[in-house]
Amino acid sequence: MLTIYGVYRSRASRNIWLAEELGIPFKHVPVIQHYRPVPAGMLHTRSPEFLKVNPNGHIPSIEDDGLVLHESLAINLYLARKHGGPLAPKDIAEEGQMSMWALWAATEVESNALNVLYNRVGNPWGTKDTKSADASVEALKAPFSVLDRALADGFLVGGRFTVADINAAEVLRYALAAPELFDAAPKVKAWLAACQARPAFKKMWAARDQEPA
Repeated sequence: MLTIYGVYRSRASRNIWLAEELGIPFKHVPVIQHYRPVPAGMLHTRSPEFLKVNPNGHIPSIEDDGLVLHESLAINLYLARKHGGPLAPKDIAEEGQMSMWALWAATEVESNALNVLYNRVGNPWGTKDTKSADASVEALKAPFSVLDRALADGFLVGGRFTVADINAAEVLRYALAAPELFDAAPKVKAWLAACQARPAFKKMWAARDQEPA
């Protein structure tokens, strides 16, 4: 049995979305970020019980038949390859491409996209900094252009929806507070909308909406 540790309002959403796409039964153990208000009796990322699972003190983590993994994007790559099907790589070349796009999303997009989210929608650590958000929007113009060109056939790898799209879409989602980026990259805008129209995403998102913000 697959166990996913983390709340929906965290990077665990990536793993839950993929599990729903693959139809994998899983046990969900809610673990909330330690810096958020922690409901009584709930595990958080500094709870001793959770630190035994992930000594880094971050979510998500999974346990799958005795294997413990951390890092949401790597977890998704593992789950897709294990369970196979059209979301998984069909050969080593596609596996390389899927790894490339996961790392691209993490290194080229995530930090600036999160900065846009925090400083245009809400910053849990302080006041909004519009200048910082604007600088991140400017920095994201180049990666958005790269992605727009890469989506010529609608998806990132193999002309079909795969784990690569889930990983990238969940990172790009943070930048939705900058609609000007998506307006300038119409293929990215259409691709993200198509990803988020999938029933498995909607199921994950509905559960996310039930969690306290």
